[in-house]
Amino acid sequence: MAGVEEVRAGITQANQNMRDSVGALQQASEMLEQAQSALLNATQGSAQEDMQHAHGAIVHVMQTIASAQDMIQNTMTSAEAYAGRL
Repeated sequence: MAGVEEVRAGITQANQNMRDSVGALQQASEMLEQAQSALLNATQGSAQEDMQHAHGAIVHVMQTIASAQDMIQNTMTSAEAYAGRL
């Protein structure tokens, strides 16, 4: 079994990777927001069902990204709490 310091080091590394992933997800969300804006501008006034679906899909993906970011933050908090109890 790994020693306490090894466990803490592993948690620190995992949390850094998770912070990096939250940043990447934030960038993806910002890019999707730009894509949504461009799509809205390009299709303004269109009542086509496929465009309404596309707009809704982008919103859904951005909400999913936000949820994933929250879950990652919660995981990091739990890991840090565990490391603190060691």
